[in-house]
Amino acid sequence: MSEYKHEHIEGGHTHDVSSLSGRKIFWVTLLNATITVAEIAGGILSGSLALLSDAVHNLSDTVAIALSYYANKIAQKPKDARKTFGYKRAEILSAFINSAVLLAISIVLIFEAFKRLKSPESINGTLMITVALIGLIANFISVYLLEKDSHENLNIKSSYLHLLSDTVSSVGVVAGGIAIKRWGIVWIDPLITILISLYILKATWQVIIKTVDILMQSSPSLDYETIKTDIEGIDKVNNIHHVHCWMSNEKTIYFEAHIEMEDMPLSETESIYDKIEYYLKNQHDINHITLQAEVDKCPDKNIFNL
Repeated sequence: MSEYKHEHIEGGHTHDVSSLSGRKIFWVTLLNATITVAEIAGGILSGSLALLSDAVHNLSDTVAIALSYYANKIAQKPKDARKTFGYKRAEILSAFINSAVLLAISIVLIFEAFKRLKSPESINGTLMITVALIGLIANFISVYLLEKDSHENLNIKSSYLHLLSDTVSSVGVVAGGIAIKRWGIVWIDPLITILISLYILKATWQVIIKTVDILMQSSPSLDYETIKTDIEGIDKVNNIHHVHCWMSNEKTIYFEAHIEMEDMPLSETESIYDKIEYYLKNQHDINHITLQAEVDKCPDKNIFNL
C-alpha cells in the first residue's frame, strides 16, 4: 500500500491585469465623483428623476469603483499563514457587492419612476440636457479606459458594467431632455428611468450568479466524464476518484483527486503525475492541481465520492 500527495502550481497561468487596472480605476473614480456632484445638483434644480437616477448610479459607481481599486490591491498580496490560498477572492467579493448594490438601487428607482408616472412633475429640459451631456462624455471616457481590462477580470467587469449602464442611461436622459424641451412630454422622464433600470438588472444579474457560484465553491463547467476517461486511459492508472474542483476567482481553477495506480516504486509515479498535469492544464485550463496516489485504498471508486 502506498500513498503519495503531489501538488503542482503552474508558473504561467493567468494574465494579471490588476496593476494596470488599478491605475485606471483610480482616475475613473475621481472622474465619476465629479459627475455625481454635477448630476445631483442638476437633478434637483431641473426636477428630473432620470437625471437623479443617473446621479445615483454614478454615486454607486464611485463607491463601487473605489472598492474595486482597493480589492485589486488586496488581491495582489502574497499568500500567508492565515490565507494559504491568497487574497484573490477579494475581487470576487467586490464584484458581488458592486452588482448587488446596483441591483437594489435599480429596483428602488423603478418604484420611484412608477410613482412619478402617476404624478408627473415639471422639468427644466435645457438644464437636464446640459448636465446629461457632461455625464455622457465623462462616462464614455471611463468606459473606454476600462473596456479592455473588463474581458480579463470579473471585478473590473462589474465596474465596467456600472459605467456602461451609466453611459447608456446618459444617452436616454439626453434624449428625454430633448423630448421634454421640444414637445413637453414629461412622462418620458420616469419611463427612461424604468428602461435604464431594467437594462441594469439584466446585466448585473449575470455577474451576481457567477460571483455566487465562485464564493460557494461551485465546480467550473468541465467535462468530467471526458477527464475521467482520458486519465484512466493513461498507462498504469486504474481509476480516478474523490475529485474536487473549484475556483478562487474567475481565472484560477483548483483540481484535486485520488489516483489509483498499479503498485510501483514511488519514483515511477512522477512521470504519471506529469502526464496528468500536462493533460489537465492544456486540455481543460486547470492551473492548480493536487493529486494523491493510491493502491486500492478507497472502497468507493466513484468520481465525486466524499
